Amino acid sequence: MSYSTPVTDVMNNHVTVRFFNGQPIPEEMLQAILDAARRAPTSSNMQTYSIVVVRDQETKKALAPITNNQKHMITSEVFLAFCADIKRLETAVANQGVEMAKSLELTLIATIDAALVGMSAQTAAESFGLGGVMIGAIRNDPKKAAEILDLPDGVFVAYGMCLGWPDHEKIPPQKPRLPAGLTVHYEQYNTADPTAAIDAYDDTLTGHYGQLDRNQHIAAWSGPIAQRLGSPMRPHLRPDLEEMGFSFE
Repeated sequence: MSYSTPVTDVMNNHVTVRFFNGQPIPEEMLQAILDAARRAPTSSNMQTYSIVVVRDQETKKALAPITNNQKHMITSEVFLAFCADIKRLETAVANQGVEMAKSLELTLIATIDAALVGMSAQTAAESFGLGGVMIGAIRNDPKKAAEILDLPDGVFVAYGMCLGWPDHEKIPPQKPRLPAGLTVHYEQYNTADPTAAIDAYDDTLTGHYGQLDRNQHIAAWSGPIAQRLGSPMRPHLRPDLEEMGFSFE
């Protein structure tokens, strides 16, 4: 028996799309995607996220430098900014005569809520035939992103998504993932040495990039990750977000 549904087919066929054909996304389709995404799970029904929909080309151009001028920031039909948002909570709590206690847990809840709603939006968009790419680089300057999007304290862009109709001549082949044995554990975490499986995945990914004529580190997964994680990533992020109303205590 085959256990597949239209939803699992969409998810299993996912690829990152960075090239778009310029065809507009109907407003009704975009609203259907956003409505579906808003049904994503949320901790204690707090709904600690907001989505800023950006169609205006000048706004996208203003945001692009934050992301090191990734070209799809400009060429996508829509940019969706998925925000961790505790501002509404603060208002709701104050209206009940209580001062909100900010905490690391609340910051995590808001960030996870934003992640869940964004993944739901991506799946919904792909079910219509759209393609997209997640933009974590928007966190390079969360204060500048907040200024451009007029975000109040208590809201920051956790990541973005460029969305549009794919240029089918430039859709890349699906990238291999880590083997399930490294990422799926049953009953307890498998603490066996993963080196052999990581080496095998490096070889698999090297072959994938080789077919694309991409100049990649010979250890195509662990090599670039080691280069990236040899120093702290975005060390400014904690003080910036604390200034923006989030707690890490």
